[in-house]
Amino acid sequence: MVRSKHDYLTANQQQLLRGIRQWIAEHGEAPTVKELTECGPLNSQSSVHYQLRELEAKGAIVRERYTARGIRLR
Repeated sequence: MVRSKHDYLTANQQQLLRGIRQWIAEHGEAPTVKELTECGPLNSQSSVHYQLRELEAKGAIVRERYTARGIRLR
């Protein structure tokens, strides 16, 4: 059986990824870290930054550095 990259995400990472997808669907652009903190499962911006780094390392997203809305889904 071939496993998808999303099989290896933690519960928080899966929830954050769903939140990013939903935000993009509703607003037409990626959320900022502050917006993810306000509407997601994580309470601090440092936690969101950490999980975004993990999602990027696992290949679920691509981030554009120095851009507020620089999250792109893969």
